[in-house]
Amino acid sequence: VQLQASGGGLVQTGGSLRLSCVVSGLTFGDVSTGWFRQAPGKDREFVAAINWDGSFTYYVNPVKGRFTISRDNAKNTVYLQMNSLKPEDTAVYYCAADSTTYGMVLIREPYLYDYWGQGTLVTVSS
Repeated sequence: VQLQASGGGLVQTGGSLRLSCVVSGLTFGDVSTGWFRQAPGKDREFVAAINWDGSFTYYVNPVKGRFTISRDNAKNTVYLQMNSLKPEDTAVYYCAADSTTYGMVLIREPYLYDYWGQGTLVTVSS
């Protein structure tokens, strides 16, 4: 199983980025997926999650209204559209997949995800 995240970069405050995560090696329609981030010196924190068909999503409060998680099951890809970026959004962003609940449950605890991508760095300059 592989999760390949991409799309990070350097952006100014107020700018936008779209992260992508391509999942291979498992049945993508059977997994929930999530995005997490880890800033320097901080613990990994939950950002957003989406169920198997995209009908349910869940966000951490600081990103609500600015970030949108979505997925394209035909492309085995989950996205994180990030708008109105702030310096405090600077972090390495990780995608994760949960294969244990058949994509039915949205999870915010990182230890409950069984597959992880390698991370992509997002830097927001002030």
